[in-house]
Amino acid sequence: MPERSCLLDLPPAELPSPPGQGSYRARQLAHWLYQRGARDSAVMTDLPAAWRAELGDRWRIDPFERSERFTSQDSSVRYLFTLPDGQRTEAVYMPYRDRKTVCVSSMVGCPAGCTFCATGALGFGRNLSRGEIVGQLLSVAHHEGFAPTELRNVVLMGMGEALLNYDAALGAIRTMVDQAGLGLSPRRITLSTVGLPSRIRRLAQERLPLVLAVSLHAPDDATRRRIIPTAHAHGVADIIAALHEWQAAGGRRVTIEYTMLEGVNDALVQAEDLALLLHGLVVHVNLIPFNPWRGSGFRSSSRATIDAFARVLERAGVRCSVRFSRGRDAGGACGQLSLQGA
Repeated sequence: MPERSCLLDLPPAELPSPPGQGSYRARQLAHWLYQRGARDSAVMTDLPAAWRAELGDRWRIDPFERSERFTSQDSSVRYLFTLPDGQRTEAVYMPYRDRKTVCVSSMVGCPAGCTFCATGALGFGRNLSRGEIVGQLLSVAHHEGFAPTELRNVVLMGMGEALLNYDAALGAIRTMVDQAGLGLSPRRITLSTVGLPSRIRRLAQERLPLVLAVSLHAPDDATRRRIIPTAHAHGVADIIAALHEWQAAGGRRVTIEYTMLEGVNDALVQAEDLALLLHGLVVHVNLIPFNPWRGSGFRSSSRATIDAFARVLERAGVRCSVRFSRGRDAGGACGQLSLQGA
């Protein structure tokens, strides 16, 4: 039997219907998939029995062969997903008192090669499909025991560079915001990028009020190229120019991600340079203490250094905060995703 296609790869408006029944059955199917989180057509009891059987024969719902959970002491959960071709990817579920957040991946591994990131050390496996990205949300909801519509925030900050998998990542986001899909507000979706100016400009034309997070990590090209090898193709000035275009096109405040690396990018003069670089942009800087992983060769800046760095930014009028990643003890913190098994 040929490999079944995944229903989640289709936009909600393009889901199948039985012949002669128009879009009514497709809307019912979308409701089962995205509102109720059904993972087997057999449970869709208000659909015709023969069509349920046909759906089961022709389509799969869960894009993963296996889903494994690794829990953290802070209640977050790292998920390790095995795909039908044997490749693996990850997501992290972060429950809060007033919201449920999931960090999803857009790739297997990552081609950006950031030297302080465990995912970058893996190299690039392949792009994920639209359904494989959305499927991470549905799988987390299923295993955690809540309806997919209870999700409050989604961040595309897991494995991969989402803007290098543009069509699939944007397709997944459109399923997330579609009222026939997950019905999320685009304002509650954050897309992270290492900083690809042409793709940022393209994203600006989508007119989606997403939160854009840019992994800058240094205010100058020399330092940035030391820790992000692919930064040779994209200078800091060009990234900043693209962010101005993003905001001019109606984009919202930009989040600047800045991993604090001892002796690399944490000098106060670098904080001053960063403040000058960001002048004229509506931004919030997340200072992220480096999360260690074996063989990285880096150490996190001390809390005193991070606080001093933050004070320089704040005095210059740049809003910032220190972001301590969750899931660190389960290998699920920012920069730690590396396909660790049990």
